[in-house]
Amino acid sequence: MTAPPAAHTVRTHKTLRTDRQGPVLSIELNTPDEGNAVTGTMLDELLAVLDAQDGDVRVVVLSGAGDDFCLGGDRSEFAEQLAHDPTGGGIRASGAKARRVCEALSANPAVTIARVQGKAIGAGLALALACDLRVGADTATFRLPELALGLPTAWGGLLPRLLNEVGAARVRELVLTCRSFDAEEARQLSILQSVVPEGDLDAAVRAWAAPVVRRSPTALRITKHLFNAYTSATRLADITALDAELMASTLAAHEYTTGKAARRTGHLF
Repeated sequence: MTAPPAAHTVRTHKTLRTDRQGPVLSIELNTPDEGNAVTGTMLDELLAVLDAQDGDVRVVVLSGAGDDFCLGGDRSEFAEQLAHDPTGGGIRASGAKARRVCEALSANPAVTIARVQGKAIGAGLALALACDLRVGADTATFRLPELALGLPTAWGGLLPRLLNEVGAARVRELVLTCRSFDAEEARQLSILQSVVPEGDLDAAVRAWAAPVVRRSPTALRITKHLFNAYTSATRLADITALDAELMASTLAAHEYTTGKAARRTGHLF
């Protein structure tokens, strides 16, 4: 007697597309014309989807539609937020949501997998790094441009995750130079655990997901808790709760002194 087929549900949101097939939930950033730039709406939808995740989900796959995984934060939205509230209140609110999204990925009871193609910049890199497993196309590129834009590396708890995964000396060089690096270097830095041709990304994700969905949900959940607990124990001080405040204060100060922030367009980071 054959087992019944796994339930398959596809939903399209304003900025996301979700595909639930049995124990695997796929979340696709779905604004390819904007490079899947992170907006307040996208953060709200990511939080809603992750908060609604049920206990039968064993694997969560995060991907991006189109040519790029994610080009970072939406600069035009930040400019609008500053124009509405020059003290940075809107940016603080977005920053707090960004931290909650990244925590929802890293602390997720399911195994989270980032599927990366094209560019993963700033906030896009932060979303990928919040996942347990990360596979990238051999043509993927990465960058942390915040300092070049006059910003601190303070989005979604990115910096302590980088320090923990990569190491202080290498992270310092990437943050201070703001240079791009390719998929092979990302693998050497443990930002990616696997690099494959772009056409093989889905197969690589399935190869990781297949054994995970057979694991005991209780053992899987406890193992995730243990990983997160031991990782947190290696951080002498985690001040990521201040990320939103640091970003808002820096942007508000820059707007006050230069008057340029509200006139920018494009992507921030």
